[in-house]
Amino acid sequence: MYLTQGLHRHVQQRPDETATVCAGRTRTHAESVDRIARLAAALQQLGVRDGERAAILSLNSDRYHEFLAATLWAGGAVVPVNIRWSVPEIADSLAEVDARVLVVDDVFAACVDGIRTAHGRLQHVVHAGDGPTPDGTLAFEQLVAAHDPVEDVRHGGDRLAGVFYTGGTTGRSKGVMLSHDNLLTSAMGALATDHVPPGGLLLHAAPMFHLAAFSTWVTGGVLGGTQVMIPVFDPVAVLTAVQEHGITDVLLVPTMIQLVVDHPRVDEFDLTSVRRVMYGASPMSDALLGRAVKALPNARFLQAYGMTELAPVATLLTADDHEDPRHRRSVGRAAPHAEVRVVGPDDVELPRGEVGEIVVRGGSVMLGYWDRPQETAEGLRGGWMHTGDAGRMDDEGYVYLTDRLKDMIISGGENVYSIEVEGVLAQHPAVATCAVIGVPDGTWGERVHAVVVPAAGATVTLEELRAFCADRLAGYKLPRSMDVVDALPVSAAGKVLKRALREPYWAGQERAVH
Repeated sequence: MYLTQGLHRHVQQRPDETATVCAGRTRTHAESVDRIARLAAALQQLGVRDGERAAILSLNSDRYHEFLAATLWAGGAVVPVNIRWSVPEIADSLAEVDARVLVVDDVFAACVDGIRTAHGRLQHVVHAGDGPTPDGTLAFEQLVAAHDPVEDVRHGGDRLAGVFYTGGTTGRSKGVMLSHDNLLTSAMGALATDHVPPGGLLLHAAPMFHLAAFSTWVTGGVLGGTQVMIPVFDPVAVLTAVQEHGITDVLLVPTMIQLVVDHPRVDEFDLTSVRRVMYGASPMSDALLGRAVKALPNARFLQAYGMTELAPVATLLTADDHEDPRHRRSVGRAAPHAEVRVVGPDDVELPRGEVGEIVVRGGSVMLGYWDRPQETAEGLRGGWMHTGDAGRMDDEGYVYLTDRLKDMIISGGENVYSIEVEGVLAQHPAVATCAVIGVPDGTWGERVHAVVVPAAGATVTLEELRAFCADRLAGYKLPRSMDVVDALPVSAAGKVLKRALREPYWAGQERAVH
């Protein structure tokens, strides 16, 4: 199979039905696919073919959808860029995968000069905004208008479909290589678990660069319904879109769900069209789930647990599971396409109820990390993807997260690796040493918390450290709180005991991960 396969089916079966809605633009399947085929011709002329990487740095839009499909139609591989990264982080990732083509919208056009300076092999920048086309860039709409449509190369199977960046325990993001088969296997497994009738309207409110949202784009491509895009998540924008378009399906992380259902204006909107809410990144509390059910009375809730390396789904907590309080605290059971185990340090499966590392195998497991054979071999040892998450499995196969083996913080659905933040903090002249941990946060699930030992005779404030980090790190990676201490607790081997730092904050919590 190949990711553009559904486009041909939709044009054949429902050419005049609406494919995309965005910013007042409505396009049918026939119109959308024609534009995709024309843009693919332009991308091929720019060198995007045979697995060459093309990147996009943009807010959600119908043009984002067209770029993704056109790159695959042309035979290339997509590289969706994290919109919250700093320019150095963006340029570093593009240079690593040698992306020669970059698409930007109006919001990120100002970043182009900095990216070009840091990534000298970048050859073409395409402007996909509604404002004037900046000097030195190509106009998205002109490329579409100036080219005749080309045939879909129909590359698929185990060919590279995209490189999706995630955090890494080394502190530097890794490029996860996913094939067409990886992404479609995960999508099909989710669809087999939770029947989705045709004719739905999917809202893209979560950022489309994120693999969770990208996976719903894949699912939308399989089903052929209407995909509605709003540029960024905003509670009122979500409420408005649901009422205006009759949205039936939406993906949100629990932080977003909370902001929507607890918004003071929620009762002003008709939300009865929503029939399915997909969420991940963390479980929902019973209290939040209760409020969400009240605000969205016709919706079923589906929780997915996984990671970018799994394209992304490993387990699913179905709508029926949400009805059982015994299971609501779990992340569900292995999806139809996946095999899940809990293993000890020797990679031998543990008895039910014992805590160990969650490992996964199946057709959705990544091809590997871009240009990182050693880390690929370590992550995929024995044929199983080692998630780095600790958990247990009950007698019915439900998986319960208990802790995180990887030194990672999940804040508002975004992965933050503490060693990366520590590396920047340590550059501040007033910091002698530091540690970064995740602590509970009512809004973000977890927040980035710094524990700092000041240099001799120095004083330091949270505001100073945030300002220092702001030019070097994405905003969501900045510390939100801080402790100043005389010394960090260390083991006999000199390793910082982060568990000891976490204990006061997580005492009384049901799990050491949100």
